[in-house]
Amino acid sequence: MSLKLSTSLRNAQMDAITAAIGNGGLVKIYSGSRPANVAAAITGTLLGTLTGAAPFAPAASGGVLTASALTQDSAADATGAATHFRIFQSDGTTAVMDGDVTAIGDGGDLQLNTTAIVVGGPIVVSSFVLTAGGA
Repeated sequence: MSLKLSTSLRNAQMDAITAAIGNGGLVKIYSGSRPANVAAAITGTLLGTLTGAAPFAPAASGGVLTASALTQDSAADATGAATHFRIFQSDGTTAVMDGDVTAIGDGGDLQLNTTAIVVGGPIVVSSFVLTAGGA
């Protein structure tokens, strides 16, 4: 069986993510194996960092959180295959969440037009949407 949650509860879950990230949260994209959980030490090479808005997202609607525009990383830090990301508060050290990175259409938590990141090249995320489960 699966739980069914009210829309207001699903919105509250998504809004709690925005509150935890805060203003100017950082989306860091890495190569290598994804850590076991958010508390685990980061693995892989940092490929680039995108900066969130203030607030990270407006209020959720229908259990869906749509992040405000993320400022691109205009010059990637390293060359590599993007495999996972971690979102930090603006301090760059307080981890909030992480997920898989794939190419668009491959079902990852964060989908990029290409996972092949090249040092000095841009990293752009055109949209970032999270949907609460239990609908």
